[in-house]
Amino acid sequence: MQIHFVTGKLAEQGLRNILESLAQEVGFEYTIQVMPITVAALMTPAWLASRLKIPPETNKLILPGYCDGDLEPLKEVTQLPIEVGPKDLRQLPGFFGQKQLKADFGEWDIEIIAEINHAPRLDIKSILAMAEDLRRSGANLIDVGCEPNGFWSDVGHCVAALKEEGHRVSIDSLNPDEIEMAVAAGAELVLSVNYSNRQHATDWGCEVVAIPDDIHDLNSLQDTIDYLSQRNVPLRIDPILEPIGFGFAASLQRYLDARERWPDAEMMMGIGNLTELTDVDSAGINFLLLAFCQELGIRSVLTTQVINWARSAVVECDIARRLVHYSQKHHVPPKKLSTQLVMLRDAKIVEHGIDQLQVMAAAIRDHNYRIFAESGTIHLLGGGRYWSAEDPFDLFDQLADSGAKNLTPSHAFYLGFEMCKALTALQLGKQYTQDEALDWGFLTQPEHDRHRLKRRKPTKD
Repeated sequence: MQIHFVTGKLAEQGLRNILESLAQEVGFEYTIQVMPITVAALMTPAWLASRLKIPPETNKLILPGYCDGDLEPLKEVTQLPIEVGPKDLRQLPGFFGQKQLKADFGEWDIEIIAEINHAPRLDIKSILAMAEDLRRSGANLIDVGCEPNGFWSDVGHCVAALKEEGHRVSIDSLNPDEIEMAVAAGAELVLSVNYSNRQHATDWGCEVVAIPDDIHDLNSLQDTIDYLSQRNVPLRIDPILEPIGFGFAASLQRYLDARERWPDAEMMMGIGNLTELTDVDSAGINFLLLAFCQELGIRSVLTTQVINWARSAVVECDIARRLVHYSQKHHVPPKKLSTQLVMLRDAKIVEHGIDQLQVMAAAIRDHNYRIFAESGTIHLLGGGRYWSAEDPFDLFDQLADSGAKNLTPSHAFYLGFEMCKALTALQLGKQYTQDEALDWGFLTQPEHDRHRLKRRKPTKD
């Protein structure tokens, strides 16, 4: 069997990766025609008809999954059997009767450095608790953040305590005296080094992060890199990411310029400058910045989670670094790989439709209530009856006015709890399923049986 596959530019490499092994497993030969279009989903049979170049030995033509319109234009140019493949490339093995591919998101190559801000203001017990939480979230190094214009005499004690708990530690300071104490206690990375303190770096015996003296001048970074390199001080480069409104786009260009100037250098990006200083949920920002780092070969990021909207930044970075690594390795877009970072809205909503809900309501004879949230409305079914309203209070009034006999306090509380979830789902664009938690991505906390309506035994005084 010789199969001719048609695809777009974006999916080409992913298709080739899958077919390389799939063809051997199933037993077919194949050719691939990459059409002059980026997204295969935009193809139509009519558009394809004039562009097909099918090898003469071909036995079958397989089109991308979204190319499912009228196939007549194609049938006019070829007598071959035409099939429309799956919409998701990972489903291609199943399309041929093989086991579905399971995406492995365990690999990553971007290190997460998680900063404990203003560490001198905290006691050791609090620092250790925060460090353990950051490590469980995915941090590889714990960064001890010092005060910009102060001196912390206990920094060595702090670093030693963290090391004793098994943490890898970096020190965030420009003060040579603080740095010296931290390194002596076991800190393995210094953030940061420039003209002001680089002459001390040869005495520390550890890796440092080189930053420019003037963030708008990479030549000032070049001076520090040359100074450190000539003295065999291991280093990574950070051209400094600036917040939105203060040169954000230009700072991204600096990272591109730095990678071009120093193609083999280790690099770091301090992404907290964006997540902490932008009024927006941090997950999307973290993902985009990790994707930028993955493509540019920036192998470490510095982040923190002080502001409330970034309180889960380390977990977000941990998930993001695995997804972007998989995406780049397999040359596939990071779509339909994982919904862990799809938190505010759901990837897809399945609805029954009002007509079907009314049919279901007529068929239900028991007096248990079924709740649905569709088309901006909450729907309540039970005992052959159907009620609906946009406002849960209006819906509950309808139910109470209907003469329902089973609205005990506990039942009313249960309905209120579920309607609240339903209203939240409608407002945000999420799937509501009765007695199940709303899907908040990696933040989801599954509901337990205790949430469902049960008859409680009266307690004795």
